[in-house]
Order: sequence, then structure tokens, then C-alpha cells
Amino acid sequence: MKKDILFPTVDGIKVAIARRFDEEDNVLWDVYLINRLKTAIDTVFVTSSGYGTDLEGNKIKTASLRYFFKEIGSEQIVKIEPISPDVFHINNEYWVSYYIGNQIFDKKFIFVPESIRVENLIQIAQLDLEGILHE
Repeated sequence: MKKDILFPTVDGIKVAIARRFDEEDNVLWDVYLINRLKTAIDTVFVTSSGYGTDLEGNKIKTASLRYFFKEIGSEQIVKIEPISPDVFHINNEYWVSYYIGNQIFDKKFIFVPESIRVENLIQIAQLDLEGILHE
């Protein structure tokens, strides 16, 4: 039964964590979902969670947050959530599920500990911001 379920490859959907500056030049970080497909995706669910260890080696886990978007248009970007630098030292996971027609797609995007660092930032043209792009 499980062998009969198709799990197509996810292409064209990206998750980015990007920084921006507010009016007082404070750094703010946000998570974005980027649809680079030439078609809209619908019934989009995103689950975010963080997990790992603290500086003393104790296991930590953040709350799981869930987001729903009825439709994300072709080549459209949506902001998922703000993210605090306080969780950059743990895994930050974004599980994205969506439909194209009757076919379901899903993929986990995991930003590993310490990957969200200034020296790793790239220019993300779609956002016109610097950030980390997970494909």
C-alpha cells in the first residue's frame, strides 16, 4: 500500500531566512516561502519548529507553529514568520506541504545549527534582501 503512494520531488519551492533593518537600524529576521514555479500552489501548510541542545548540552525544543495559505501564486513570496537570533544555534525546521492539482507535495527544510550567520548571507534577488536560501 505505502509503496503505491507517489512522493514526487519538490522543485521550485524555497525557504529563506533573511535579515532586514528597521527605522532605527535594528536587525530583524524573517522566514519566507518562495514559489518559483510557473503555477500556483494551494492548500499550503507550513509547520515550524526548533530543536537541538543548549550551551550546557541540555536538549531543547521550541513550540511547533502551524501556518496555512489557501493559495500561493506563481512566482509569489509569502512571509511565514519572524525568527529570533536566539534560536540560530539549534535546528530550525520548516515542513512545507502543498497541492498542485490533486497531487500532494511535501518537503522538510532544515537550517542546521549556526548556519544562519552573517558570513553565510547571500543576496536573494526575489526578496531584495540578504539571507540564507534553502532549496
